[in-house]
Amino acid sequence: MKKRIFNILLTAVLSVSLLAGCSGGSDTTEEKDLTKVTLNEVAHSIFYAPMYVAIEEGYFEDEGIALNLVCGFGADKTMTAVISGEAEIGFMGSEASIYTYNEGAEDYVVNFAQLTQRAGNFLVAREEMPDFKWEDLKGNLVLGGRKGGMPEMVFEFILKQNGINPETDLEINQNIDFGSTAAAFSEGQGDFTVEFEPGATTLESEGKGYVVASLGEDSGYVPYTAFSARKSYIEKNPDIIQGFTNALQKGMDYVQAHTPDDIAKIIEPQFPETDLDTIITIVKRYYDQDTWKADLIFEESSFDLLQDILESAGELSNRAPYTDLVTTEFAEKAAK
Repeated sequence: MKKRIFNILLTAVLSVSLLAGCSGGSDTTEEKDLTKVTLNEVAHSIFYAPMYVAIEEGYFEDEGIALNLVCGFGADKTMTAVISGEAEIGFMGSEASIYTYNEGAEDYVVNFAQLTQRAGNFLVAREEMPDFKWEDLKGNLVLGGRKGGMPEMVFEFILKQNGINPETDLEINQNIDFGSTAAAFSEGQGDFTVEFEPGATTLESEGKGYVVASLGEDSGYVPYTAFSARKSYIEKNPDIIQGFTNALQKGMDYVQAHTPDDIAKIIEPQFPETDLDTIITIVKRYYDQDTWKADLIFEESSFDLLQDILESAGELSNRAPYTDLVTTEFAEKAAK
């Protein structure tokens, strides 16, 4: 199934009309001397707070970049935009780069900066469970994610680490669209649900669910999302990639040096549909679980763990070489 999907991706060209701007960019007078770079992000989420800090604080402009932020609404669409050349840089789970590489792409996508080091989803129950243990899921129905997606693969990885068979010890509903599980749970479906923010916090605020476990904490340090570009683009535009990485590092530095309240106030304009108190709650939840790396260096041990998770999920037949799919030179320079 994964082969078929990514064979299509390698030959597809994503129409501009299918993409929606997340925060957008414009050719204003101030941007005339800047280099326009389109960044296609897999989703627009508070989970990616350091990137939005960099945007709101003007760090990209400081590095000579006029950033055009576009939301791909899924790793498949984000990868297609990068491969087709519609976006210079993609932000998504690095498993997508492994899939395309293994399909034989010549101008494959290389990861140059890692943003998150924890999974960003949470297990929500119908009742408070202060003494929750993963074995409590046995015999229950859980609203999960799509097969082959990182949320579902990390969830199943945790189950296996705790001696639970995802196929026989519980029932996982994988047929609900991403973003719709919280609504389904609030309407009575499932005993537990695996939720990203703001789904988890929304369920709690409405009294319809309670966060009982963090997948980010229980799965360990997983390279959940990273920035990537085609090999040829990186080779031809090292200064742009370096400037982009420098801006991100400034965002990471800000997050490391400030409180969740400070971070939330900076990124608030990125989420006009969400009130500030909710943003603060979500940022604090991610902050407390050490979601964001102090630097952007994508280490080989993290890449190996990612492939372990893919293999455990039955989604990887051949392991991809770290030296081909990851470069750390830009992140190392930015961290100095």
